Amino acid sequence: MTVTKKKKKELIEHFKTHDIDTGSAAVQIALLSERINNLSEHFKKFKKDFHSRRGLLSLVGQRRRLLEYLKKKDSKRYESVIKELKLRK
Repeated sequence: MTVTKKKKKELIEHFKTHDIDTGSAAVQIALLSERINNLSEHFKKFKKDFHSRRGLLSLVGQRRRLLEYLKKKDSKRYESVIKELKLRK
């Protein structure tokens, strides 16, 4: 259910903008998307897990805010992140 260190490192390597980038908006969006996908798989098995569902909604809201920020600051980067993560917008 959590993101493994290996997967997290791969996502950071793929979405970073410079050598020591670990917290840019694109990296954060990618990590949140991975967590959201993992939780979505969890809910296919455990339909009544409402506590985790609340956490999922908070993650989705956080990702939405980061996407809006990225769209406002760097629209080209926003488009590439949306395309690579296959998000609807």
